[in-house]
Amino acid sequence: MTLDDLRVFVAVCRAGSLSAVARELGCTQSAVSQHVKRLERETGVALLERQPRGVVPTRAGRILEEAAAEGVSGLDLAVRRLRDLGSGERGYVRVATGATTVRHFMSDAVVAFRRRYPEVNLEFRTVSSGRGSFDALADGTLDLAWITLGPPVRGIEQRAVVELPWMLAVRPDDPLAGRERVEAADVAGLRVIRLPPNSASAAQLEAACAEAGVRFAYDTSVADWDTALLLAELGVGRAVVPAFPGLEQAGDGSLRLLPLPGLRPLPVGWAVRRWDALAPAARAFADTVVRHRRGLQAPPAPASTARTALPPPPRSPAGPPRGAASSTG
Repeated sequence: MTLDDLRVFVAVCRAGSLSAVARELGCTQSAVSQHVKRLERETGVALLERQPRGVVPTRAGRILEEAAAEGVSGLDLAVRRLRDLGSGERGYVRVATGATTVRHFMSDAVVAFRRRYPEVNLEFRTVSSGRGSFDALADGTLDLAWITLGPPVRGIEQRAVVELPWMLAVRPDDPLAGRERVEAADVAGLRVIRLPPNSASAAQLEAACAEAGVRFAYDTSVADWDTALLLAELGVGRAVVPAFPGLEQAGDGSLRLLPLPGLRPLPVGWAVRRWDALAPAARAFADTVVRHRRGLQAPPAPASTARTALPPPPRSPAGPPRGAASSTG
C-alpha cells in the first residue's frame, strides 16, 4: 500500500469513475485499476462496486476513503509548509471565492493585508459551487473558502462572520418604492428575479421564505447578486438580494432598496478544513477579513509572530505595495 494508491483511490471515490481519474492523471484506466486492486489485496476486502454509470465505494471502501482523505490532505498541508520553510518563502494564502466575493467582502481587507504582509503570496480562485470549494479544502488545494453557510459538511469547519439582511430592490417608479420597508405579507406572490438556482444563497432565501410563509414567483434567473441588481435597474423585474457591502451605493437613485425584516438573514463566512491546522499567513488573512467586515480595528502585529511566522509590516508605507493580489472572482 502506497501513498499514491490512497490518493488515486480517494480520487476514484469522488469522481465515481476510473476512466475520469485516468484522464485527469494522464494514465490508462488499467493503471488506475491497479492502484485500487493493490489496496484490495492489502486489506482483503472489496473497496469498489461497479454500477452501470461508474463505481461507488463499498461500505469498507467508505471507511478507507474517509481515513485516507483526512490523512493525505494533512500530509499535503505539512509538505507544503515544509517547502515554504525550506525555500525561504514567507507563505501562501489560497482562497476560494465567488464572482463577487473579493469586490464586496474583501477589497479593503486585501489592501490592508498586502500593506501589512507584502511578502505573502495571495492567490484567489473562482470556484463554481460550494461543493467544489469543500472538495478543494478537503484535498488541500485551497486554504480558505468564503461561502454562504449551510448544513454541516463532513471534514469541513464553517464559521459565520456576518449575517446579511435581505433587501427588495425596485425602480423608483415601482408602486412599492415609496415604502421604508416591506413585510412578508406585502411580498407574498411577488414576481422577482431568481438568484442562481443551485446556489446556497438561493436555498437560504427559500428556507427563510418558507419560515415566513412567503412564496415568490420568478421571471428570470441570474448568475450572481450584481446581475440581479442590474436587471432590476433596467426594469426587467424586482430583485431580492442580501445587503452585502457596497449595496448602498447600488441604490444611489437608480434603485430603491427596501428592507425585508421578516426574512431570516443570510449567514456568510469562512470554511476551512481545520482551523487549528491553518498556516499563520492564512489565519492572518482570515482574521483581517473578519476585522474589516465587523468594523474592528486591526491590532498591532505581535513581535514574536512577525519574527517567526509572518514578515513584519513595513515601517512607513508610502502607499499600496506593488504587485496586487491576483483574482479571478
